[in-house]
Amino acid sequence: MRLQLLSDLHLETEAFDPQPALQADALVLAGDIDSTWGGLDRFAHWPVPVLLVAGNHEFDGREWNDAWPALRARAAGVGIRLLEREVIELRGRDGRRIRLLATTRWADFDLFGADQRERAMRSAGYFMRLMQATRDGQPFDATAMRAEALQCRAWLANALAQPHDCAATVVVTHFGPSVASADPRFGLQPSTASFCNDDQALLTRADLWLHGHVHCCHDYTVARPGALPVRVVCNARGLLNKAEGGGFDPLRVVDV
Repeated sequence: MRLQLLSDLHLETEAFDPQPALQADALVLAGDIDSTWGGLDRFAHWPVPVLLVAGNHEFDGREWNDAWPALRARAAGVGIRLLEREVIELRGRDGRRIRLLATTRWADFDLFGADQRERAMRSAGYFMRLMQATRDGQPFDATAMRAEALQCRAWLANALAQPHDCAATVVVTHFGPSVASADPRFGLQPSTASFCNDDQALLTRADLWLHGHVHCCHDYTVARPGALPVRVVCNARGLLNKAEGGGFDPLRVVDV
């Protein structure tokens, strides 16, 4: 099974023409593709299934309760499958079956522990104001994000615990699953908890974890007892006018 991976294309401002990778069995879009949703049209008639996990910017300036069904319909209209708290099975050209678990997995702000949570949530204020989203007419703030993040985590923990007979388990999130996914340009600071979660306990239940959000590229492994290491991959393009996208490969394919 071979998965092409793209994220953080920000097609609302960035000039980028996505191309299918040869021999990929599916394309995974790990969020922040286009805050206007217009860029989703570029993936219409893609030669393999296109799977989308929403990023935070897919909700910019929108009412949460309206955005989810609207984004799902908008994606479906161009042949993209939006996944949120869903498990699907994929079969590659090699005949291998994998189960793919997908959720945005918002930030719960516990990356540095519960005692640092309040500080991390305060630091998220800037990002939440930029997002300008609402939920039930109220600002979608750090408190609302944490509540959603905890629901995502609970769902993911339960889904990972379910028995299966697939050859591998792949998790796709927008937010990073470990402090190891932090952007090295900024070091570790309270705002890092707006980009990554401490999902170490969940990581060891997967074989591959794909994510976006951090505007840098990663490919590292996490050891787990009695099994091969878990591989974590991020192929985020980011904003080129901010010198992001180092290591980004528009044709990046990850083998499962």
